[in-house]
Amino acid sequence: MATPARERPILLTGCNGQLGCVLRQTLAPLGTVLAFDRQSLDLADADALRRRVAECRPGVIVNAAAYTAVDKAETEADIAHAVNAVAPGVLGEAAAAIGALVVHYSTDYVFDGTAKGAYREEDAPNPLNVYGKSKLAGERALQASGAQHLIFRTSWVVGAQGGNFAKTILRLAAERETLNVVDDQYGAPTSAALLAETTARILRRYYRQTRKTQDFPCGLYHLTATGATSWHAYAALILAEAQKAGCALKLTAKGLTPIPSSAYPLPAARPANSRLDCTRLQHTFDLRLPPWQQGVTQTLQQIFEL
Repeated sequence: MATPARERPILLTGCNGQLGCVLRQTLAPLGTVLAFDRQSLDLADADALRRRVAECRPGVIVNAAAYTAVDKAETEADIAHAVNAVAPGVLGEAAAAIGALVVHYSTDYVFDGTAKGAYREEDAPNPLNVYGKSKLAGERALQASGAQHLIFRTSWVVGAQGGNFAKTILRLAAERETLNVVDDQYGAPTSAALLAETTARILRRYYRQTRKTQDFPCGLYHLTATGATSWHAYAALILAEAQKAGCALKLTAKGLTPIPSSAYPLPAARPANSRLDCTRLQHTFDLRLPPWQQGVTQTLQQIFEL
């Protein structure tokens, strides 16, 4: 008889990223976590992935690694494809061979942003950039691999570790007296802590499953904080929290100017609407997701203490 998943280790990729760092902590109470960073497990090396899974024989693989340089991906399509599109399928095939579950994270950028409301899981993807296309291909490769899987699409991730929008705003606010920020793109800033805690909670349910694990509600889910904001309004909250914390800043609210996306062209096009409908996740797993402001302010407090 095969060893139950809960009695086998969890294999975590991308353990030093802004999500992986938090996952290392939240997954630890569930059992042994075998954590790998880019140096110890390169997702662009398919053969290395297969060998590592075969050696570790995990019950669950949590893939927190990704190529996330959205603009650089326009000129580094090959590496973005290898990490984001090919690797999830390789992990899925290796997981299927040993009966492991794969948890994978995807992005709002699989959509083109033209919808009037929040995107649901069944809405047709239409990515605008190489990064979004590579992430969509990764979703489909994992779905076709034969492995049990959970795919969580999220948006605007912010964590105390790694690089993100909040840290960029804090750095620029300390250097400049004026700053232009796009105000016609909307989404839900989502903390790495929320993603990690939700993952751990769902995995606890997976381990407790009394029926055959094939009956577990695997599949594709949207997972973000609730509510929505623009990049400009998000920056304004960051600035206000930094001022309350006593950070030394040159930038004030008067110097923070909203601009349209057309005034700030980037190599990779972004969707204007990145809102994701998380109803399926909340109903399936009996979850209540918090407002985006809660996760952002908690993460900022951690950043201020670093």
